[in-house]
Formats: sequence, structure tokens, C-alpha cells
Amino acid sequence: MPRLLALDSSTEACSVALIDDDVLCERYIEAPREHMLRLLPMVDEVLAERGLALRDLDAIAFARGPGSFTGLRICLGLVQGLAFGAQLPVIPVSTLAALAQTVAQQQPGAFILSAIDARMDEVYWGLFRVNGAGLVEAVGDEHLSAPEQVVYPDADIARVGVGSGWQYRPRIRDDGFTRIYENALPSARAVAQLAMPLWLAGAAIAIDADLEQALPVYLRDKVV
Repeated sequence: MPRLLALDSSTEACSVALIDDDVLCERYIEAPREHMLRLLPMVDEVLAERGLALRDLDAIAFARGPGSFTGLRICLGLVQGLAFGAQLPVIPVSTLAALAQTVAQQQPGAFILSAIDARMDEVYWGLFRVNGAGLVEAVGDEHLSAPEQVVYPDADIARVGVGSGWQYRPRIRDDGFTRIYENALPSARAVAQLAMPLWLAGAAIAIDADLEQALPVYLRDKVV
């Protein structure tokens, strides 16, 4: 089993998780505007808890967005520094997928519509399906749109909503949804869970060779 370190600061939450020999250590806090202060000490704490150094890891996973522009840049800057210093590959994971993964265990077989408030009267959103292993898989592309433009299949299957984008629920067609987790936030634990099969499939990126593949995904190109 590979040793994976995962980081996320793409929303109000800031978290770090370490998977080591089937043991998961994590730190999680909701601390807007404190990500730069919190993230690196959390990394040090989980490594110390397992008695590991960076060079003992196999890869570093991170939430690549979409999400907070500042949070994404803080996370990637730290990931790049750690990965370059220890010569470790990285594994980008969708923030929307990580958000959906936080509720996947309670929703086997369901469609999960993951939505994050993008400000400016818009939402980042994507549709996911929980597979037999309890992990989410994307159904289509990720989007940035007005809440009214969120769409999903009309298939006769359980549907669940998750994320801060659901504060716009009166403007999102929500028929057929059995539950909405409006207060849920993504976590490094979910990032690590989704990164594990990517590592096993050989999808990790060598940070010094394919840097352009390990960049934030903003969806919105400009912000006013």
C-alpha cells in the first residue's frame, strides 16, 4: 500500500491527510483566511504522528479545484515546494469529486450533484456516481454557471446534493433529490481516498516533468 499525503484548502476548510499502511491520520479545520498559516504545520503533525519524513512518501495528492482562487494557489504552492524538495510525484484530484466523496459512503449507487458557491451569482458544479467500491466517478464535465443552468439526468435513481452551492436551492431544479448536504465541505481525507486508485493506475505526475498537468482548475478565467 503506497504512502500518500493529501492536502486541501480549496474552500473554507483546510485539511491534511496521510494514508500509511492502511492507517489514516488527518487534521481538519474550518478557518477561512488562515490556510497559509495552518497548512504546513498540519503536514508536519501528520508526518510526526506516523514517524515519517517526506522522503518516505510515495506521492502527494491535492485538491486541484475549482474553488477559492487564493486557497488553490496556497495549496498548490506548498505541494510544489514539498514535491520538488522530496522528488515526489503529485496527484491532482477534483475538489467537486472530493466534496461528493465526503457523502459517498452513505449513498451507495446514487447520483451526487456536487456544487460550490462560486460567488458572483454562480456555482461550480458536477455530477458524480458512486461505484461499487464506494468511490465517486464523474458523469460528464465540471461546470461554472448560474444556479438555474444546473442540469442532471432524469434517470430513476436516487439523487443527492452536496455543497455550499445548494444555498441557491430555490433556483436549482431539485425534484427527485432525497437529501441535500448544504453544509458539507471537501476534505483531504476524501482527496486521499480518490487519489489511491489513481496512484495504483499509474496516474501520478512527475512534478519536474509534467508541471503543466499539475495546475489549479479554476473554471472561471477571470474574477472582478
